[in-house]
Amino acid sequence: MTHFNRRDFLKIASNSLLGLSGLIGLSGLFRFLSYEPAPPPPLEYPIGPIDSYPPGSRTVLTEIPALLIHDPEGFIALSLTCPHLGCTVENLPTGFECPCHGSRFDPSGQLLAGPAAKALQPLQIKIKDGQLFLSQTTP
Repeated sequence: MTHFNRRDFLKIASNSLLGLSGLIGLSGLFRFLSYEPAPPPPLEYPIGPIDSYPPGSRTVLTEIPALLIHDPEGFIALSLTCPHLGCTVENLPTGFECPCHGSRFDPSGQLLAGPAAKALQPLQIKIKDGQLFLSQTTP
């Protein structure tokens, strides 16, 4: 039977730890290189039939986030994403307010008070075969 002295034991232990740390590093590198980012959000959202939104309605679409307004002139959509830092603004009876930094907007999305520097972004609405589609591109 072979007798290990202290030097042999330390050499085997240090080589084992070095090999283990190399494997851990390689597994991290493999995970980094095989990363697949989430798919980008869709550019167009189907939001249902025209009849679902009667004239005079203001419907918050939380999954987009957007506000769909059906007024006498037709449909208008506003993004509920604050142009300051991207928080979702709250829909209030007097307009919109950003809960993060306090920017305020009137009911049509125009800027009333900062720190945001511009109004809420209008969104494009398309009508196809009686169905409404909301596009993230500006009209």
